[in-house]
Amino acid sequence: MAEPNILLTRIDNRLIHGQVVTQWNAVVGANLILVANDGVAKSDVRQRLMDMAAPAGVAMRYFSLQKTIDVIHRASSDQLIFLVVDNPTDVLALVRAGVPIKKVNVGNMHMAEGRRQVTASVAVDDADVAAFKELRDLGVELEVQRVPSEPIEDSGVLFE
Repeated sequence: MAEPNILLTRIDNRLIHGQVVTQWNAVVGANLILVANDGVAKSDVRQRLMDMAAPAGVAMRYFSLQKTIDVIHRASSDQLIFLVVDNPTDVLALVRAGVPIKKVNVGNMHMAEGRRQVTASVAVDDADVAAFKELRDLGVELEVQRVPSEPIEDSGVLFE
């Protein structure tokens, strides 16, 4: 069975918003944006809000992590997938379950209690750092970049 065409996997705790649909998808050229998030998969309201931001001609799917694991390998070869997840722990769960994620773009991980700011757009806690370390150990390339027009930042900050 052929691997799914995952063009980009992005960690963005806002999931779908202007940066994702206008800037990132313009660069990536996906025809399917897949949000892998248990909460969104259960929320018609959140899905409808995200659908309003969807670019013309791009299909939107909202799957739980488990459904993503179960169906991603059945993706058609003409589906060019932009996978969006909320956090590195979810990416790690997908990778551990066999989802062929080779590279992760770390975009927005907002500051919250218990997190430390490592770049202008990324704040991590100990669980995030552990997940990033395991992803790196599994051979997943990590890049920190808020938008495509900005330079890629040193991914070493993810391990601090």
